[in-house]
Amino acid sequence: MAKMFRAFFFKSLFLFWYRFLLRQLKTLVGFGKNLGSTPSRYQKFSSLIHHHYHHHHHHRSSKFVDHTLVFDVENTLLKSSSLFPYFMIVAFEAGGLIRAIILVMLYPLACLADIAGKELRLKMMVMICFFGIKVDSFRVGRSVLPKFLLEDVGKEIFDVLKRRRGKKVGVTNMPRIMVESFLREYLEIDVVVGRELKVLGGYFVGLMEENKSALHALEQVQEGKGCSDMIGITRFNKVVDHHQLFSHCKEVYGVSEAEKRSWQVLSKEKYPKPLIFHDGRLALRPTLLETIAMLMWLPYAIILAVIRISLALSLPYNFSTPLLIFSGLRLTTSGIPNMHPNKNNGGTLYVCNHRTLLDPLYLSFTLKRNLIAVTYSLSRMSEILAPIKTVSLTRNRDQDARMMQELLLQGDLVVCPEGTTCREPYLLRFSPLFSEMSDHIVPVAVNSHVTMFHGTTAGGLKCLDPVFFLMNPSPIYTVDLLQHVSRSECVGGTETNDKEHRTRFEVANQVQNQIGSTLGFKCTKLTRKDKYLILAGNEGVVMNRG
Repeated sequence: MAKMFRAFFFKSLFLFWYRFLLRQLKTLVGFGKNLGSTPSRYQKFSSLIHHHYHHHHHHRSSKFVDHTLVFDVENTLLKSSSLFPYFMIVAFEAGGLIRAIILVMLYPLACLADIAGKELRLKMMVMICFFGIKVDSFRVGRSVLPKFLLEDVGKEIFDVLKRRRGKKVGVTNMPRIMVESFLREYLEIDVVVGRELKVLGGYFVGLMEENKSALHALEQVQEGKGCSDMIGITRFNKVVDHHQLFSHCKEVYGVSEAEKRSWQVLSKEKYPKPLIFHDGRLALRPTLLETIAMLMWLPYAIILAVIRISLALSLPYNFSTPLLIFSGLRLTTSGIPNMHPNKNNGGTLYVCNHRTLLDPLYLSFTLKRNLIAVTYSLSRMSEILAPIKTVSLTRNRDQDARMMQELLLQGDLVVCPEGTTCREPYLLRFSPLFSEMSDHIVPVAVNSHVTMFHGTTAGGLKCLDPVFFLMNPSPIYTVDLLQHVSRSECVGGTETNDKEHRTRFEVANQVQNQIGSTLGFKCTKLTRKDKYLILAGNEGVVMNRG
């Protein structure tokens, strides 16, 4: 009986591997036949760069660079070979913590399943991440993923794409909704070929349509061109993934894994479109190990955040500040507050850029005295938890001006004229309202750094912003008090309405430039409205206008 069982076992094992290898062999043979229909040759990716430079320096590259370029997104454009971080971002940001935990637990099983069947790992990740997600509310592909995808682009392949004057076609096995915004808006790719997701009743069902978009893309890229005008770039052992497109290429260049690892990361200065706004809570790149570490830290992070909030609310500055620093918060300050003039008839107006909701609180810790903070939007929970007085602006200019004048008579006032937070090293346009409030304005340059969670959001729950910031192991804040700005010096002693009107903007621009120069940030004319239209699809107004 035992001999019969052993014979049956080995026979089954042999048949399994025979069928598996035979299926792979048939796929390769079929792809070889498709390639045989057009004259194709394979070269190393480095030869493509050498070919281009050789012709470029001899002014004979026009025909070469005008060809349509078809490239494999995950196997050539991105340095990393793992798609797990991008699906984890979708799971965590669009689905929540429970979905992220499920993805981590089932990912090893998905890797094992991928050995036995084609694309099973990809299909499992799509099912876990997208099942039950509402189509209309899914904005991760536009507001969150572009940052992480841009940080994974190889400089060498980007240089090849940038020199192309012909059409550029990005081909991916991932759902198109995950990569289309990144490719079209930030890398200026003409056509994106990706998998479509099935939808039922306005919700994703977690299944992908059959990959029929390749033929449609082929029709698009061949408008006015012949098949021989297409050049493909893919990985050596991944050419079969999109054979419908690559089989029509005149030349196909292969990229090895070793070459990808040697590439440099594309620097932010070379982005075709600067990345100014992005959303999402995750500040780290959620690889498998980083995600496991984050999930293990999470229970302690919640406890730590509660302790930090309790210390800030219950103790005076002299006691709470050392304890908060002992808990891991880092606060560095510069400038001498006592040198800044205080008016005899009221408080001092502090004007700072906006990084998180905690900006006024950290300034209060720096000055070691209570301040009054005016904000454009603040959740009820944040108002309750704030250890300093907070007042919401109504967005009615005359009403807000009167309110700020009254508050200045009560004490020192801090305002963030950007109106919303910005994570990247940019300053949004400063509203000039503050320049009319006081003759002595103290600019304050504020910066923050986190390693795990962002303490700001455009599309999530704003009431949790301070909690997420304080959940970081060692969040860093820098507060730099700058030389005061006098409005009367800008007016030059004249009191005409026209001069006063111009000076409002001059003072606002001067303060913005002074803060930007100190921090090394670029000044922009973008506003709160621009940010929310990009990230959340609305104007970011959460209160009624007066």
